[in-house]
Amino acid sequence: MQVKFEQFAATSMLGSADAPPRNNGELLFQRPWEGRAFGMAIALSKKGHYEWEDFRQGLIASIAEWEATHCKDDPEWDYYQRWLLALERLAVESNLLDPAEVDQRTAELLAQETQSV
Repeated sequence: MQVKFEQFAATSMLGSADAPPRNNGELLFQRPWEGRAFGMAIALSKKGHYEWEDFRQGLIASIAEWEATHCKDDPEWDYYQRWLLALERLAVESNLLDPAEVDQRTAELLAQETQSV
């Protein structure tokens, strides 16, 4: 069940360029980490670590960066990769994470993913 802030955060993006993918009106997550990243962004904002609008603007910037260097129909497009990049950047800017921690953990996760393939 969503509470007021979560409802606000999710609906504030409807119909905009940064709107998350949906299927029959429900948020669509293809991989488990996408839902976790989505939830973390909302939870950190709700806890007061940053303003939701700051996250949205970071997401919009992340999407714009992709669009500036890729074709509109590039099959490599991944909305939640852009979401994750915005979340990582804001977590570093908000002093929640050290950039080295992000790099180290990313390397660890990629190594695990490579081993499981």
